[in-house]
Amino acid sequence: MTNPRLWLTSLAFGLMTGASAVAGELTLDDISAWLNATETLQSPFTQVHDDGSTVTGLLTMHRPGRIRFEYEGEEAPLVIVGGGSLAIFDPRSNSGPERYPLWQTPLRIILDRNVDLAASEMVKGIEWDADVTILSLEDPEHPEYGEIRLIFTDEPVMLRQWVLTDGGGGETTILLDAVETGMKVNDRIFNIRAEIARRESNG
Repeated sequence: MTNPRLWLTSLAFGLMTGASAVAGELTLDDISAWLNATETLQSPFTQVHDDGSTVTGLLTMHRPGRIRFEYEGEEAPLVIVGGGSLAIFDPRSNSGPERYPLWQTPLRIILDRNVDLAASEMVKGIEWDADVTILSLEDPEHPEYGEIRLIFTDEPVMLRQWVLTDGGGGETTILLDAVETGMKVNDRIFNIRAEIARRESNG
């Protein structure tokens, strides 16, 4: 399995803002409005690596600032974003989670309290393909982090998948399935310190 660190640190066309969209074509303002209106989201996901291998798990998001990727399997990692930090828990490691400031990852743009993509320097472009809108994001100050492409459908607006390209050109695709929004979420699942304490108590 590809180390989640590779695509999370990645996680971070001509720009066409303000254009009138036809059916199925979302604007940056449409996507910003959807993100700002989406407080909680949960979805099973399938992660497809560029070698064709796959893993599955459950994604839970609570905006602003919190997201959790819970992979399936005994030796599966766990990724938590909360309290301004991103932590990667590896069950095979005895040294605690790897931690990064959230502001150093592209996840910050969708977890901000007030998302305004039209004003964001991280927007690389937006394009339309059939019935989907593809939003490309890249940190202009750190292009070595790679690029993330978020793929949305219309009617209703919904995030369906994203593709992460790391600095070496490797791609990882996250496919969301049965996306639900608006549910109640226990904030404890985004508490990095609580997860560290739980693992230490379990020995």
